[in-house]
Amino acid sequence: MTYKKDQGRLTRMAAFWSLAILIFYGCVSLHDELKSRFTSLGTPILGMRIPILGMDVTPALLISAVVLAVGLFFLNRWQQTPKVADLLIDTETEMRKVTWPTFSEALNSSVVVIVCVAFLMAFLAGADWVLGKWTTRLLTGG
Repeated sequence: MTYKKDQGRLTRMAAFWSLAILIFYGCVSLHDELKSRFTSLGTPILGMRIPILGMDVTPALLISAVVLAVGLFFLNRWQQTPKVADLLIDTETEMRKVTWPTFSEALNSSVVVIVCVAFLMAFLAGADWVLGKWTTRLLTGG
């Protein structure tokens, strides 16, 4: 049982950080958008700066930071629900059962797909050309 618990913890951690990166990216975009659309939100508050990052403390930065903190809090709470945690554990268990193809199998399968797509493309282009000629002759009478 502890193996499954550890496995679930690792899965939840990987899913959390993947989604946290997306939330962070959204907050960076929000910050940039707030600064560009509302110039008053881009002005520094009392001339304060964050020394390590070299950024001015602006209302846009504070809004983005609050959205990030709230988003991470709710993401963590959402992931702790038993339904989501069990789904992540079961997904990882099923992924371990998958038989992944070797490089040569993947290469051979890719060549087969490319050849089939090229054949279908040529067939459909030819059929389109022939039907276009027939339709033109039929509608123009000659």
